[in-house]
Amino acid sequence: TSYASFYHDKFNGKKTASGEIFDNSKLTAANRTIPFGTKIKVTNLNNGKEVVVRINDRGPFHASRSLDMSKAAFVAIGDAKSGKIPVKYEILN
Repeated sequence: TSYASFYHDKFNGKKTASGEIFDNSKLTAANRTIPFGTKIKVTNLNNGKEVVVRINDRGPFHASRSLDMSKAAFVAIGDAKSGKIPVKYEILN
């Protein structure tokens, strides 16, 4: 099982590793190895909810997490109060 967390609002307007400007209202995520622009389906293992995100940044740099998601993507499948959720993900393209 891997985990996903979400970006703090202080990162809005900052440049991502891909050169794109970060926007917490878009459905994006960071991963250490998946190529930029790749779309993945992320499933919350607690409730079965799914969201499709596009990889546009590198991270997270914490061993137990595989994804840092925008807040919009995170709250589409989980509760922001939890901070992190168990997930699985599937590469779509």
